[in-house]
Amino acid sequence: MSSGDGRPDGRSALHQSVTAAATRERFARPLFLATVVTGAFLLFLTQPMIARMALPRLGGAPAVWNSAMLVYQALLLGGYAYAHAVARLAPRKQAGVHLGLFGLAALWLPIGLGAAIPPTDFAPAFWVPWFLVASIGPLFFIISAQAPLMQRWYALETNRGDPYPLYAASNLGSFAGLISYPLIVEPLLTLEQQSRLWTAGFVLLLALVIGCALTIPRQAAKQEPGTRSHPTSRRRVLHWIALAAVPSGLMLSTTTHLTTDIVAMPLLWALPLGLYLLSFTVAFAARRGLADFITLVAPLVILAAGAFAFASGTQRPLFMATAGLGLLFVVAVTLHAEMYRLRPHTDRLTGFYLAMSVGGVLGGAFCAVVAPILFDWAYEHPLLILAAALLIPSQSYIPAIDRLWSDRLWRGRLTYALPGLAVLLSLAGADWLDLPEVVTYGVSGIIAFLALFSLGQRWVFVACLAALMLSYGGWNTLRLTVLDVRTRSYFGVYTIGSTPDGYATMLTHGTTLHGVQSRMPGAELAPTSYYAPGSGVAHVLSAAPELYGADADIGIVGLGTGTLACYAEPGQQWRFFEIDPAVVRIATESGYFTFLPNCAPDADIILGDARLKIAGLRAATLDVLAIDAFSSDSVPMHLLTREAFGVYARALRPRGILLVHISNRYLDLEPVLAAAATRGGWEAALMDYRPDDDAKDYATASVWIALSKSRDALDTMMLASGSNGYWQDLEPRPGFPGWSDDYASILPLIEGWTE
Repeated sequence: MSSGDGRPDGRSALHQSVTAAATRERFARPLFLATVVTGAFLLFLTQPMIARMALPRLGGAPAVWNSAMLVYQALLLGGYAYAHAVARLAPRKQAGVHLGLFGLAALWLPIGLGAAIPPTDFAPAFWVPWFLVASIGPLFFIISAQAPLMQRWYALETNRGDPYPLYAASNLGSFAGLISYPLIVEPLLTLEQQSRLWTAGFVLLLALVIGCALTIPRQAAKQEPGTRSHPTSRRRVLHWIALAAVPSGLMLSTTTHLTTDIVAMPLLWALPLGLYLLSFTVAFAARRGLADFITLVAPLVILAAGAFAFASGTQRPLFMATAGLGLLFVVAVTLHAEMYRLRPHTDRLTGFYLAMSVGGVLGGAFCAVVAPILFDWAYEHPLLILAAALLIPSQSYIPAIDRLWSDRLWRGRLTYALPGLAVLLSLAGADWLDLPEVVTYGVSGIIAFLALFSLGQRWVFVACLAALMLSYGGWNTLRLTVLDVRTRSYFGVYTIGSTPDGYATMLTHGTTLHGVQSRMPGAELAPTSYYAPGSGVAHVLSAAPELYGADADIGIVGLGTGTLACYAEPGQQWRFFEIDPAVVRIATESGYFTFLPNCAPDADIILGDARLKIAGLRAATLDVLAIDAFSSDSVPMHLLTREAFGVYARALRPRGILLVHISNRYLDLEPVLAAAATRGGWEAALMDYRPDDDAKDYATASVWIALSKSRDALDTMMLASGSNGYWQDLEPRPGFPGWSDDYASILPLIEGWTE
């Protein structure tokens, strides 16, 4: 239809406008989905990638990584705050501002670290934040704002439906980024290639954001003023913050609990974080069936799995790990689903996500920064489980019990009687009473019944749950705190205890043994564990006088209990490189271990990241350097790269020997050393020491690799120590390139891994 002058009439123009709008809306949801998923994916690639880039330059000291974590959290919170602020503008102005900032952030591409080199005595609290913000701040900031801002834009067109399920999709993107880095990106790409991949992803994201901006309808700007919902109450905002803080903290505390008391293995940290991210996908999904079911059974799961919050799972690691991870997922889904139920109108959406971000930061900071200072054990874990029990929607499953609680007389009596009885019964689990297991398990069953009876009564249920936790190892954990035999730092929990026979003192870091000292008369200073007389390090250190004379210079990375100090000879210069001040206090001041005070009281102890400190030594300073800084769940990669071996070669004298301790329950590090030896021109030999089964000297199996630029030095060491027949050549792995500062992955080294 057209008017007489050839122009389309009003009905035709309206039809074309409606058709164009329908076409635009047909692609709107997939476009916004792709945008939030891409942004979340890039966000979760950023942190591990930048950490790998920064580790060789900044080292692994806790002050460095606490500062880095606070920078990430501040940028994330800043991104959410920016999204909240810019959402107050007219919709088209929002798009203009956001695209302008996107273009400004693109000036920092390709992503990577600046050229600045930290000074030798740099203060991490000041230098690290400045360095990271200057290097990646604008990029991380602008991507952090994607999830809330894209949902806000999506909601500007009223017929698009609920925007909140887009947050479920964004967390799928986060989960994909989380698992893809250690499983795909890190094993296959160098850091330079990773930077290019991330930069390409950023360009793609910018194109998607432009597409989303084009979908903002013109009339939205006219509809926006005067249509805002009622302001959110302060109490509701605080409730949102609490609902977000507990799962965030519980994710970190579950990781600590698993690695401290159950099993320490590589990549275990990814499971709690992955479940935490997936909980948002379930909790914010448009279909509510799964979230509602999990919420219904949450009190029972918390009661069943939360009971073991204090229990050591070393005897049943699979069961305990499964229970802990299941508990985390159920709690996270339930509390996030409660947040979804309490979500505001879409015009308050960005404020809702800002409150969620504040809660996440508070929960993370409590576990990562505050708890290691306040507690000597992972007490934040049971505390957060109790907080979850207080916050979850709870009701009794039996109407008759509800009616009993509704009676004022019974309610007054039971409110105080049940918790008191439960706590009293929990004492049966204390090991100092030494009751039969059948009694302790029976009493715990009674406490569990009391907790079930109190469902629907928040504080009574929480009190009974706490009593149940105490009955399953809680009193014993508290007793060790009172006895002051535990120390905690940002690297974990160190526990001083006795060997099963009661004749020696041992130090454990989580589930990993770090040293043993005999209490038998005359054997107090005998080297033990991985450092026993038959071990590889023992052979090298015992041959040092013949190799280097009476004034040999010995360097040890990793102090532990100070056992190696008892190989020191008069006239030798010893220095220990230790990153954790807590370990220094245990070895020198606790009184439980006396190797260092008695065997090498004048040894230098150099605090800080070993690679950085060794790089600061004069060239050709050391005759022997022993690297003993690895545990089952944590391998500081930057100590085993080609560049690190270059640092060690510079610090050693021409005939010096480098020793590396590679004993590990889960990782085969021999290919890394073999590749480094080949590329660096080192002569190398391996000793796999296995003590006799009937040995009484607390010796443990150990694998040490000795490397030297001089073949003659290794041969002389073997002859002088009488160990010539015990060393063997390294076995390189075909196709394995070794580690460098630009490429490293533990995935191919996991025992049993098949490519």
